[in-house]
Amino acid sequence: MSPDPTNKNIKKHEPLFKRPTGILLDEKQWLHLKDRYHITPRELQVAILVCRGFKNNEIAKALKISHSTVKTHLRNLYRRVRVESKVLLLLKFVEDVNKHYAGPKAAPPPIDIAEIPPKPGKIAKIPHKS
Repeated sequence: MSPDPTNKNIKKHEPLFKRPTGILLDEKQWLHLKDRYHITPRELQVAILVCRGFKNNEIAKALKISHSTVKTHLRNLYRRVRVESKVLLLLKFVEDVNKHYAGPKAAPPPIDIAEIPPKPGKIAKIPHKS
């Protein structure tokens, strides 16, 4: 099915599905994930290519390994990271890196309902303990 030619947002001959060109995680972040999940160097290479949008056959060709070896590395990654798909692997990695590098965010202190002043002209109804 070809794109609607009337859609002005899609440039002529631009593929609808293409590999992202940006770098999602830097080297320091990948090393953090490698240590956190005890990922082997080869599994790390597979994980990086997965997160860059490579398909299994493209990973096999790039790393000069068999397709079944790629599947084995992916299965090991899924088990270690406790996910079931490439998308969940990517999301888990991003979530972990964000948590690690953002640091703990302090939650605002809880506010007692009795401390909230009523709006002018309105009566605050506070339930009483029975």
